[in-house]
Formats: sequence, structure tokens, C-alpha cells
Amino acid sequence: MKKAIPNLFTLANLSCGTVGIILSFQGEIATACYLIWLAAGFDFLDGFLARILKAQSEIGKQLDSLADLITFGLLPAILYYHMLVGKIDSPLEYAGVLIAVFSALRLAKFNIDENQTTSFTGLTTTANGIFTSTLPLIIVGDTFMSDFLANEWVLFTCVIVFSLLMVAPVTLLSFKFSNFTAKDNWQRFLLILVSIILIVIFKTAAVPLIIVVYLLLSLLTQPAHKKVV
Repeated sequence: MKKAIPNLFTLANLSCGTVGIILSFQGEIATACYLIWLAAGFDFLDGFLARILKAQSEIGKQLDSLADLITFGLLPAILYYHMLVGKIDSPLEYAGVLIAVFSALRLAKFNIDENQTTSFTGLTTTANGIFTSTLPLIIVGDTFMSDFLANEWVLFTCVIVFSLLMVAPVTLLSFKFSNFTAKDNWQRFLLILVSIILIVIFKTAAVPLIIVVYLLLSLLTQPAHKKVV
């Protein structure tokens, strides 16, 4: 029974992604984006509860990856399609398919890699999904980045860069807390603090900046977060 609790949150993640896909084709793009955020919360909780309750299981691991592929791989791919369709009069408007493809590759690799415990190799699909979900909101939000991100070639570049980041052989910080001491988690706490400050200042437009900070912090502190067990 205890092992079923994390799986309930995984299924909630999957439900958010599925509903988001349906809503996106009904024109409810913003709601679909918010569902990715909600799913990210469920995705964090399923892993957190599995560790706290010592309820890790092989079926939970596989179920988590399947849910992540739908919510943070397929739904973002569809969002890119909605953003690109009509802007590029060529097959490039389907470039978002690459996000789904590379998400699948990233998750398959993660499932057979025993080393990704306190750190990740490549950008997580969750981070990719959160980034993608902010793009439509920023574009219609009249922020300082709206016109820039609305450009079809910028969107196409985002697809290519984030697809490659998901399978890149670089070690990135994980939010899998083994404890809550400042000594072992200072990078995580620093990222949370910087994220809060950026969100207060820039609102939704802060998310792309947070992703950049996350990548830089991970790369600059690789030896430190690799040693945390």
C-alpha cells in the first residue's frame, strides 16, 4: 500500500499532461501551460515521497518515465507546434517533434543509468517542459522578451538547443534531497533563492533566466554536487 502513494502522484502528473494535450487543441494554450507547472509539482512529490517512505519500486520508476514523456515531452512538442504553425511555411513548423523524440531518448537513458542519483546527465524533461510552458505565456504577456521569443527562428533554435541539452553528456544538479543540511544542499538552496528573486522581479519571464542560472550553477559546481550522496 505504501508503494502506491508515490504512484498516485505520478498518475496525477500523467493526467495533467493528457488533459493539457486535449485543451491545447481546444485553444486553451495557457491552461495547458499551467497544467505542466502543476504536473512538475506532482513529479517532484512522487520522487520525494518515494524516498521519504522508502517506497521506491521498479514499476514506479517506469511509470514515472512514461508520465514524464507525455507531460514534459509530448505536450511541449505540441505547444511548439501551436507556436510555429503558420509562421514557417515548411515542415519546420513540425520541429517540436524533436522535443518528444529527445525526451524519449533522455528518459530511456535515465532508466538504465544507475549513476543519476544526486545529479543528472543532461537537462531533465521536467526542466524542458517548464521552460517550454512559459514561452506562450511570455509571448502573449507583453514582457521585455515577448517579441524576441515570438520570432519563429528563435523558437526553432529553442527546439534544437533544448533537444540537444536533454541528451548532452553534462552533469547537472538534481533536486533529490538526501537531507536538508546547508552543507550538502547549498547549491539547491542558492538556486531556490535566486529563482524567488527573479520571479518577484520578472514574473513568468523569469523562468528562462532561471534555467540559464540552473545550467551555469550546475556546470560551475560539478565537483561539489557530485560528491553529495
